[in-house]
Amino acid sequence: MAYRLLWVDDEIDLLKAHIIFLEKKGYSVDTSTNGYDALEMCQSESYDLILLDENMPGLSGLETLSRIKDMYPTLPVVMVTKSEEENIMNQAIGAKISDYLIKPVNPTQILLSLKKNIHSKEIVSEATQTAYQQNFGRLSMQISDSLTMHDWMDVYRTLVRWELELQDVASDMKEMLAMQKRDANIEFCKFVRKNYMKWMETLVHHKQDDSRPMMSPDVLKTCVFPALDKGEKVFFLVIDNFRWDQWKVIQSEIAELFNVEENMYCSILPTATQYARNAIFSGLMPIEIEAMFPELWVDEDSEEGKNLNEAPLIQTQLERFRRRNTFSYNKVNDSAGAEKLLQQLPVLMRNDLNVVVLNFIDMLSHARTESRMVRELANSEAAYRGITQSWFRHSAVADLFRALANTDCRIVLTTDHGSVRANNPVKVIGDKNTNTNLRYKLGKNLSYNAKEVFEIRDPKKAGLPTPNISTAYIFAQNQDFLAYPNNYNYYVQYYKDTFQHGGVSMEEMLVPLIVMQSKKR
Repeated sequence: MAYRLLWVDDEIDLLKAHIIFLEKKGYSVDTSTNGYDALEMCQSESYDLILLDENMPGLSGLETLSRIKDMYPTLPVVMVTKSEEENIMNQAIGAKISDYLIKPVNPTQILLSLKKNIHSKEIVSEATQTAYQQNFGRLSMQISDSLTMHDWMDVYRTLVRWELELQDVASDMKEMLAMQKRDANIEFCKFVRKNYMKWMETLVHHKQDDSRPMMSPDVLKTCVFPALDKGEKVFFLVIDNFRWDQWKVIQSEIAELFNVEENMYCSILPTATQYARNAIFSGLMPIEIEAMFPELWVDEDSEEGKNLNEAPLIQTQLERFRRRNTFSYNKVNDSAGAEKLLQQLPVLMRNDLNVVVLNFIDMLSHARTESRMVRELANSEAAYRGITQSWFRHSAVADLFRALANTDCRIVLTTDHGSVRANNPVKVIGDKNTNTNLRYKLGKNLSYNAKEVFEIRDPKKAGLPTPNISTAYIFAQNQDFLAYPNNYNYYVQYYKDTFQHGGVSMEEMLVPLIVMQSKKR
């Protein structure tokens, strides 16, 4: 395919050598000596890029640029001119010029600008595919050699990085990456099955164990209390159901505002709000909450909301560590709530600690399951990330971050759990009292294939409540979801390819723990 260029310059004859060079490189070059003729040519011909002089008789380059952009807003225009005046540059940039080259230019400069403005997508695509192919074997070895949670966090970061790199590339590499990610999740689940109860033994009994990863009950005492001890004010922001890949797209929106320290921690099981978030706020495992603060724990079969006692749970942790910090707790469910919180910011700044729960992404996940339109809008992992980014960019939450960037507060951004795209049904039979979550079940009469799930037959050892003596917990792994035999086909069709949480996968368990401080500080 020969790309068509239009070069507009009142001294076009002096550029003959440049034009011959471009034609030898395979470009088709039309020329014009003034802006009026150039506009007529744009209307009768289709061009891939325009090279435009500024200082021309009649219609100036800037006026020509303005009219071209009115007709063809996305058409790349490169200004090639003798003018070094700053106001000319500013006007050209303001009119969304693609590049600004100052004469005399050599042919290589022109070629580089063409590659940047016409060929960049295909060059980047080819380079990305080549880089992934070269790193495929190395990543496979990294997956097979992972022995610690730190190793697995590195694997997950690398997989997400390639997902983001390849998401706009039309190639078979994306399917290869998806297969590699599935393989990684299979191995990660084996790792969790082998080590989880060891971690729980140290966590439940409050033993020191450097081999155990940071988990939900550790977050406040590890990442928030030390900052408070230094006299810093802390905003602790919890985005419900927030994955590492979603953090990476939001990071691009706020990178210019904050210095960022990226970490991950491991969510406890079940990776669900009732368990994981309550463990964060209380600093306790669920069985300890039930025993020490029965009025604050809500059983699975209760109709009461499972996350209504979060502020009191935070208070219990502060009191247990004999902390006298003042704190606030706010839950934001919509834009109006975020705007109200923003208005209260001057008052909130008087507190040592401000805890904010943001529910949009969890609401999006549920809406995607229940609404055919939302499922269509978020029909892929990339689209799901895109909606997250669009929400953040245009929400009052972004305004909150911008406002916090004007303070000296430490911001700790995290979540209680992530979610995984569930594709594979696994049959389970339970009685009428069995909970409804698709990624974990608890009950006394569960029937299932033990090879297909991660089972915990002694919940107390895993720090989990036991409504009955014979209660067991089972967790879906990888991209599985738990389906009942009754009305099986309808059930599977309805829930297949939905984002779920509660079980064992990198996406659900390895979650962001981000510390930020303003660059203005």
